[in-house]
Amino acid sequence: MKIIKNQRPAFDKEKVKFLLKTWYDINTEIDELPSERDQNFHLMHHDYILKISNKKEDKKFLDFQNRVIQKIENINHIKIHPNKNGEIMFEVDNHLIRMLDYLPGKVLAKSTHTDELLLNLGQLLAEIDVKLLDFTHPAMKREFQWDLMQAESVIENNLQFVKDRNIIKYFLDQFKKIDLSIFRRSVIHNDANDYNVIVKNNKITIIDFGDMIYTATIFELAIAIAYVILDKDDPIYSAIQIIKGYQSILPLTEYEIDNLFILVAMRLCLSVSISAFQIQQEPNNKYLIISEKPAWETLYKLKEINIQLVRYIFRDAIDMLPESEFQMDFDTADIVRGEYKIIDLSIGSTELGLINNNFSDIGISNLIKDKILVGRYGETRLQYINDSFRIKVNDGYNWLTTHMGIDLFYNPGTPIFAPLDGIIHSFSNNSDKFGPTLILEHIFENRKFYTLYGHLDSIDNFDIGKSIKKGEKIAEIGSYDINGKCTPHLHFQLILDLLGYEGTFPGVVEHRYRRIWKKICPDPNIILKINNINNINNINISKEQGIDEILEFRNNHLGKSLSVSYNKPLKIVRGYMQYLYDHTGRQYLDAVNNIAHVGHQHPYVIKNLIKQAQVLNTNTRYLHENIIKYTSKLLKTVPKPLEVCFFVNSGSEANELAIRLARTYTKRDDIIVLDCAYHGNTNLLIDISPYKYSGPGGVGRKDFVHPVKTPDLFRGEFRGEDAGKLYAEEIVKVVENNDIAAFICESLPGVGGQIILPDDYLKNAYVYVRKAGGVCIADEVQVGFGRIGKYFWGFEQQGVIPDIVVIGKPIGNGHPLAAVITTKEIADAFDNGMEYFNSFGGNPVSCAVGLAVLEVIENENLQAHALKVGTYLLNRLKKIGEKYDLIGDVRGMGLYIGLELILDDQLTPAADEASYITNRMRDHGILISTDGPLHNVLKIKPPMQFTIDNADFLVDSLDKIMRED
Repeated sequence: MKIIKNQRPAFDKEKVKFLLKTWYDINTEIDELPSERDQNFHLMHHDYILKISNKKEDKKFLDFQNRVIQKIENINHIKIHPNKNGEIMFEVDNHLIRMLDYLPGKVLAKSTHTDELLLNLGQLLAEIDVKLLDFTHPAMKREFQWDLMQAESVIENNLQFVKDRNIIKYFLDQFKKIDLSIFRRSVIHNDANDYNVIVKNNKITIIDFGDMIYTATIFELAIAIAYVILDKDDPIYSAIQIIKGYQSILPLTEYEIDNLFILVAMRLCLSVSISAFQIQQEPNNKYLIISEKPAWETLYKLKEINIQLVRYIFRDAIDMLPESEFQMDFDTADIVRGEYKIIDLSIGSTELGLINNNFSDIGISNLIKDKILVGRYGETRLQYINDSFRIKVNDGYNWLTTHMGIDLFYNPGTPIFAPLDGIIHSFSNNSDKFGPTLILEHIFENRKFYTLYGHLDSIDNFDIGKSIKKGEKIAEIGSYDINGKCTPHLHFQLILDLLGYEGTFPGVVEHRYRRIWKKICPDPNIILKINNINNINNINISKEQGIDEILEFRNNHLGKSLSVSYNKPLKIVRGYMQYLYDHTGRQYLDAVNNIAHVGHQHPYVIKNLIKQAQVLNTNTRYLHENIIKYTSKLLKTVPKPLEVCFFVNSGSEANELAIRLARTYTKRDDIIVLDCAYHGNTNLLIDISPYKYSGPGGVGRKDFVHPVKTPDLFRGEFRGEDAGKLYAEEIVKVVENNDIAAFICESLPGVGGQIILPDDYLKNAYVYVRKAGGVCIADEVQVGFGRIGKYFWGFEQQGVIPDIVVIGKPIGNGHPLAAVITTKEIADAFDNGMEYFNSFGGNPVSCAVGLAVLEVIENENLQAHALKVGTYLLNRLKKIGEKYDLIGDVRGMGLYIGLELILDDQLTPAADEASYITNRMRDHGILISTDGPLHNVLKIKPPMQFTIDNADFLVDSLDKIMRED
């Protein structure tokens, strides 16, 4: 190493410039790039690098590199540029000189490892390897410590210096079992580490060909994976993406895929062993110590992974799992005797109904009567969405939710009988999950398989190797206290490959790997033979509709204008408070659904809905107390003279009615709106919503609509203390020249970009409108009901009282309920002989729901909670905003927050970046969205149950994503 360093070139810049002029006829400024071994100069006004090699470099080996670079230049996009004499390499002062392309971009280590990027990396490596399969060169064969063929001897020579020899010996023992002679051989790059891969716009180039060698082709893939999985919470998932890319170009053999995991681990073992030796030579070299840390951490993670399971996962990634199903014609005995009833335990189960707080207790025991309840195989279960089954993955968390056995729920002490002849393979008291567990081994038609019995009463009478006869009693169903703290039941599972387990085995798995697990653990109903196991209430629920199937149906039958959130759409099947759950059991923090104001499926709201729905739901032409109770409580939240309510079903209906009230009262038609406004989806409301009529598909402004500038303190014309007054003065000109019926304005414009109106804007605007004979409408559909914390209503923040208030979304917590509140004078004017009747507005069920929402806000002190949590969240987001130039403005009140993203000081909107962030937040399990006329504002409006911990999770995840490229 020191000899190499001593032979490092030491050309100064002037000499390099002279070389460039002499040999390439180039005049340019240059910048020296860091290099320990050689000298590399970037030509500042050219996409070239001049490479001056170490004196110790072998000319034949450099020629080897040059020929490979030329061989693959069309796919790797690096060319060697000849000098004036046509030479691609020449010598000056005993140093060999070459000019190659300079590649701007980031190294892979500093890039975001998206699935697409890793797929592309795998594809490029395979394309290079295909090109080199038949490539030969005199310098390609050499003794080299970084050749995995030499790993055994290199590691054993360095083992005395390694800090943790046990883990190295573990993987070395596995490596010794591999017959290296079976692998295909070719020239490979041999060092696609995360600093030798350059990334720009998801396009990849490999650099530094100094480690090339003729060796096993599969080592190329293993080495790349070894470096990509560093610092990954879920290394196997990242490996899968590269494997898929590689396989699509250069298909792997069974022997290669089955040994790939060990080869990956051996590259890391090789790395830490060589580092350990180097540290002995240079004990003060802190870089060596720091650089080996990620490799050790990854080795510890890999050690905890079941090697045989990884083989299944990797085989699945390249569609190499066996296709044959487990088909046996068994003559079996009943395992638990009695009458069976199938139950639905899936995440979206309506049979289970509302579950409060802890999904681990879903009340199955309350359903057990005189029948044995059957929980189905392959079901993605609600009960596993808790911390005990949560696992860390690369982007947030997943849950082990897919059930790989059949459960028979019944009373403790119920006898369990062996369905088949077998012998006791193993048993264990797994008190944390399964409780006492037994595994029997069976041989049928020369095929070995296993059955597992979990949640038993005891394992005291078991002996390994003991024969068990069909129909023999083997155990009893265990009680809650001894069976792993579960509802008493038998968990029965069929296993074809024990993966090295004894006395236990995974009973629930990640949904994304369910196809693999179904190969390992087929449906045990082939033994139990329970009739109609997928029929619940005479409905067959065995076929789960996938996302692609649902999207296709929507596109064909629901109208293509109906949008879907996120690039990877979500299939949501359950909600609770501030969380939503998809069909795989993944939990998402809902930070955008202000409709579920007091929380998804709030128990008190649901309770009151059900109580009334099962008694009566009819229209308001009949008298009922609910509408009186609800109206009375609602009116206590608004100031006088607002005292008359009209109930409808949606915010759009409410705004439509508000405009109608204003026009009837004033006998005028013209409406003033903000130039960013959106007020609903009826024809009239589209006509008064510039966000719609000026956007795609819009037909432009109608004559009766008068848009005024949005009072935007960040992007607008006025930004000082008098901004509110100055913006409002535009209304003076409008009312002077038009007969205005109403000025309608959101108290905090949402679609406008989560705008906080400047002080005194509405106060002055209302004065001008009223003086001209118009009425003032506050659209509170997005912001009312305590969301902004300090005030119950958004208009209170402006110190005004509207003539008409429109409310919707939050007041029904997801139930279709909205209202218009106005003065008696305006309401009386509307009573002009034409009846106003709404078939559903104000019905007893809706009013029961609305009343419950108000009671929850009051009883749980949610307005104060919104102020506390919202202030904390806003302050943390502002600190994030100071870190990143992309965040131009952070604004909000309470739990109503927007982050405007910009590209430069000219406030160029960063719409693509906003979309990227919302989709990446979704990947991390957090739901936000974009808003604003320029689509560059991150919108945060969560249910009011949002907590400080939720705020930290959101901000920490956003901070991480902001560092991505």
